[in-house]
Amino acid sequence: MRFCTLAGFIISTITVFNTTADCKNIFAADAPSVDLALTFRPVQKNIEIDTPTKAEYPQCKVQVERKGKASGWVVFGPAGQPIRRYIDTNADNVVDQWRYYQQGLEVYRDIDSNFNNKVDQSRWFNTGGSRWGIDKNEDGIIDSWKVLSAEEATQEAIYAMAKNDAKKMASLFINKADIKSLGINAALAAKLVEASTDLQKKITAATTKSKLIESKTKWSRFDASMPNVIPSDEEKATTDITVYENVMAIVETGGQRGFVQIGEMIKVGDVWKLTQIPKPMEGDSVQVSAGGILMQPALASATTGITTLPATNTQMQKLLDDLQKLDANSPSPTAGQTALTQYNSKRIGLLNQLIEKSQTEQEKDQWTRQLTDGLTAAIQSGAYKDGLKQLKTIQASVRKNSKDTSLHSYVAYRTLLADYSNQIQVSDNQDLQKVQEWWLLQLETFVTEYSKSEESAEAGLQLAITQEFSGKIAEAQKWYKTIVAGQAKTPAGIRAAGALKRLNLKGNSFNISGPGLNGGTLSAAQYRGKYLLVVFGATWCKPCTEDLPQLRALYEQYQSRGFEILGINLDMTAEPAPAYIQQHRIKWKHIHQPGGLESEPARQYGIISLPTMFLVDKQGKVISRSTSAAELKTLLPELTKTK
Repeated sequence: MRFCTLAGFIISTITVFNTTADCKNIFAADAPSVDLALTFRPVQKNIEIDTPTKAEYPQCKVQVERKGKASGWVVFGPAGQPIRRYIDTNADNVVDQWRYYQQGLEVYRDIDSNFNNKVDQSRWFNTGGSRWGIDKNEDGIIDSWKVLSAEEATQEAIYAMAKNDAKKMASLFINKADIKSLGINAALAAKLVEASTDLQKKITAATTKSKLIESKTKWSRFDASMPNVIPSDEEKATTDITVYENVMAIVETGGQRGFVQIGEMIKVGDVWKLTQIPKPMEGDSVQVSAGGILMQPALASATTGITTLPATNTQMQKLLDDLQKLDANSPSPTAGQTALTQYNSKRIGLLNQLIEKSQTEQEKDQWTRQLTDGLTAAIQSGAYKDGLKQLKTIQASVRKNSKDTSLHSYVAYRTLLADYSNQIQVSDNQDLQKVQEWWLLQLETFVTEYSKSEESAEAGLQLAITQEFSGKIAEAQKWYKTIVAGQAKTPAGIRAAGALKRLNLKGNSFNISGPGLNGGTLSAAQYRGKYLLVVFGATWCKPCTEDLPQLRALYEQYQSRGFEILGINLDMTAEPAPAYIQQHRIKWKHIHQPGGLESEPARQYGIISLPTMFLVDKQGKVISRSTSAAELKTLLPELTKTK
């Protein structure tokens, strides 16, 4: 028997160390118990992994695994799928890799690469993502990234903001070494370095009064247009650099969703880096800031040897500086209507001047998009009453003067959104029906005119959803099909395909599977031979909560007669669900995958409202694709009666 100095257990002469487990001694010839094997947890937070319930432990098993010189233990879950692996890769009898699984796929791995019994690397795989973090001082906090996608960088940034974690944020920012490796010129380098200083102060300033970013805020998804390449001959850097101009992250706090402007991002090797502190877009202060430090019209740089700048470039640089200063001192949500209107007016004026001073069509298009975004946000927040008139003027000018058809659709769609928002704000209840009719007509016209544009799929989805809510199922299906036929791989296309599947469920076979809230994998197929109610809901959904007493009563009355319920929890994360389930005495099981209404179960069936309930027969065929508690009271007595 060997003595464990940390929290380890001996597995056929392999010692597994992990400070999150209780210290236990096991004879070398013994296999660890399932109970002990499942005490280990990922070093990094927010990792979704399969974890069986205590009741499922007897269905799990642990067995030895040897591949070449590597050996260790694999833990199999109740369905026979791998859920953990603990591996000794260098045959020194000490585990140096801890691997975690979800639905049979490895999603995360902790690594002790220098074999000193401490984790110094963390990697994400398969559905877990593609991150690869380095923890040089082995304190459980990522110091730098070896691989980090743009999407995952925004996720990490939101968690850093939510936890007020300047150290995590620093690992995401472009630094002096990055700047040197890209050969960024001195003038831009100075601005990038300045943006990365005093991160703790900047995070605190951005979040202190924020209602959008709080300690429990969760990242939902990434939103941006395509990345841009700045060629080296623009002399901003000695190499071509790849940049996202203006990235947004969609977040959820307390059931409410909102946008956080991540801003400009730059690719350094296999890692995407931030160049500015994320900015919550909330209340009447919602504004889309201009392009960041790098995505500005090219100016003469220190590397060219030019000592004087052309007058137009000097003027452009002053406008850029003025715009950055204005955005840095934007008014708070509580500043009042006058301050917000003045801010918007100054900002729109600067953007208009930047358009006038632009020397190429590309520069003009860039600033036109910025101006369009700024006006649209201001109009939707009700903080700029003259914005719609200006936006329509821009649209007319673009149609007349620009050859860029993508710019035409970009401006047209945002003008349409702003116009609709404005009409909703100024209309009373009697006029809302007319506004809705106008909205549908405008959406249809837009999709017809700009059928090949990026915006047409989103407009078509808006149209289809509105028609479905109005009960016009045939019309909704027509538009869902149009989106799928033209832009199946877009987010709107994926959701449209799911909606078509949902609308045609009646009489067809149904199945859904995913990780259970309490561990393991759940599937509708497991309920064959019983009548099954599948309930898509969330803890923040008031109608869902209102239905619970009736559903609970029906469950108690008819479960013994072959009736079951399977919940599909659509909270952004699993965190709020256990307390909610306990509070409302819910006895049925739940599937949960992170992402809320953007999660795989929601997209699979194009879920557009909650609660959505399917009733499935004993053979797995759908009786009703949109049932209700009241309808169940009528159906269940007949379906479950003893024959």
